[in-house]
Amino acid sequence: MKSVKKHSQIGRLVVASLTFLFLFTFSLSAQGDAKAGKSLFNANCAACHKLDKKLVGPALGKISERREMDWLKAWIKDNNALRASGDADAIAIYEEYNGAAMSAFPQFADADIENIVAYLDADPVKKAGAAAVAAAPVEVKESGSSDLISYVVFLVLAGLVVYVYFKSDNGFLKIIATIILLLNIAYFGFTALLSIGVDQGYQPVQPIAFSHRIHAGDNKIDCQYCHSAAKNSKSSGIPSVNICMNCHKNIGEVSEETATAEHSKAFYDGEIQKLYKAAGWDSENLEYTGETEPIVWTRIHNLPDFAYYNHSQHVTVGGIKCQKCHGPVEEMEELYQYSPLTMGWCIDCHKETKVKMEGNGYYKNIHEDLSKKYGVEKVTVAQMGGKECGKCHY
Repeated sequence: MKSVKKHSQIGRLVVASLTFLFLFTFSLSAQGDAKAGKSLFNANCAACHKLDKKLVGPALGKISERREMDWLKAWIKDNNALRASGDADAIAIYEEYNGAAMSAFPQFADADIENIVAYLDADPVKKAGAAAVAAAPVEVKESGSSDLISYVVFLVLAGLVVYVYFKSDNGFLKIIATIILLLNIAYFGFTALLSIGVDQGYQPVQPIAFSHRIHAGDNKIDCQYCHSAAKNSKSSGIPSVNICMNCHKNIGEVSEETATAEHSKAFYDGEIQKLYKAAGWDSENLEYTGETEPIVWTRIHNLPDFAYYNHSQHVTVGGIKCQKCHGPVEEMEELYQYSPLTMGWCIDCHKETKVKMEGNGYYKNIHEDLSKKYGVEKVTVAQMGGKECGKCHY
């Protein structure tokens, strides 16, 4: 009897522990996944919102401290309907921004919005200097879904299963413990596999510290002046040294105002000298020496070979701005990979992006047919065939 009572107590202890861990894990996931939220925010919100200051719309950092989750879900999914209901906050925001209505996102599930809010509530890791903050990709302290918590949960579960096998003779309990362990192995394993090849935030050291902030930001140089191939070809191309020298024959140093807390004027002037060396330019005699050196840039954005992507189709036909995929490059000191560039991220963009018809006779007839079929005024890229596997994998 004592043995039976002992096994019964062990069984109750293990079941209670497993139930607690299951509920604990579920509650963490219910709080939102900041990593998933970051991807959603970058793909859908970053063009109009920043975390720490106003852009087109208000700053969204720590938004849950100012708004209830139910209100945020209603606002994001259909802010027009929320205003129509007489909601005072929704009307106040609309009036504050001079009647500019935010795009509605009815395609977002509640979990998507919870993930975005989890990202907005997370603290970004900041480096010294304002320019460094602008240049650095945002790293997230994920309170609800951190790897550390996942590992702890997994190790505790594994420990409980081992305890059951060595301390209990209850076969049913062993089966339940094993199933729970296998489910967790599958969950954590699949999550780890999804991160393979995702290089969001990748910022390698380049041979010349080319500042997009100075060129695209301060001096308003259009992206396609340097990346001219983006309009007409699959690849955006790497600008040749001759493109750089079109300006830098006459710009041998930067102004004092260009310096930042991170980089001095002497630093930037030294980078220009590296360019002169690569081009074989004698800045004293204002002539080319013919002694050139290649600049070995480190590639940042790199899709797998089995994924087809055409810049001209997006830039020229679709009218997509570079910032949609590459982020606010005009604020970046040195470029980094802003978006995850995953298949899911591309498909989400195709689902929400409406085909631009203005001056685009190519799509006129097919757009008219599809708009009648789907009962909409403007067809999305996905409805135009942007979710077909053969569009990108053939």
